[in-house]
Amino acid sequence: MNRHVAFERLHNFRDLGGYRSADGRTVAWQTLYRADSLGKLQGADWERFLELGVQTVIDLRYPWEIEAKGRVPEAERFHYVNLSIEHQPYDQAEISPDVDPWRYLADRFAEVTEDGAEEIRQVLEQIAGAPGPVVFHCTSGKDRTGLIGVFVLTLLGVDREDVLADFELTELATERLLADWHTANPDRVMKWPGYGRAPAEIMELVLADLESRYGSVHGYLKDRVQLTDATVDRLRSRLLTGGDA
Repeated sequence: MNRHVAFERLHNFRDLGGYRSADGRTVAWQTLYRADSLGKLQGADWERFLELGVQTVIDLRYPWEIEAKGRVPEAERFHYVNLSIEHQPYDQAEISPDVDPWRYLADRFAEVTEDGAEEIRQVLEQIAGAPGPVVFHCTSGKDRTGLIGVFVLTLLGVDREDVLADFELTELATERLLADWHTANPDRVMKWPGYGRAPAEIMELVLADLESRYGSVHGYLKDRVQLTDATVDRLRSRLLTGGDA
């Protein structure tokens, strides 16, 4: 099954199904999706989205981003939740090309893991308790969305190599994300050459940082995020299936 769901205006909409867990089960297809901004949905894209049967939409953006760019159309059709996991905004286009780009982004992730611990817990609880297909998204489906994807797959027991590879799949959307930025900002100059990039190296640094501070990613989610064993059990029960993908 194709992991990428094709849309005209969305560039980074993916199914998280198909990965094998350490216990031999498989992440269910057509149950959990990650995406860039659903505010871009219209026309044929909107009809395609409705065909997926999504019931819960988790919007990871700041309220001011939603105000500027819009949320999923007809949000009342869904269980719509806005949980902004990032608390310290920054403009990637303005990052100096002289800084170490992957270390810089890993440090921004570190801010999110500390400042946004409460919202991260709520996002994971929403996913675990949702009755039908779920999509979580931010603007580009890269950083905030990527972090939640990493936490979900890790909790499901997916091998780290596969977790990092899933994060890096955003690289397939980088060119289109960059083109969208230039279209939306015709009077600005992109200073940072790493815009829209998501190499596995970034997340390797993030996970190493969490392991240094908390012993493991699971330790972080338990001790800092305060994620309960019951929520993890619900998440695994809901998203893992026996048999092959």
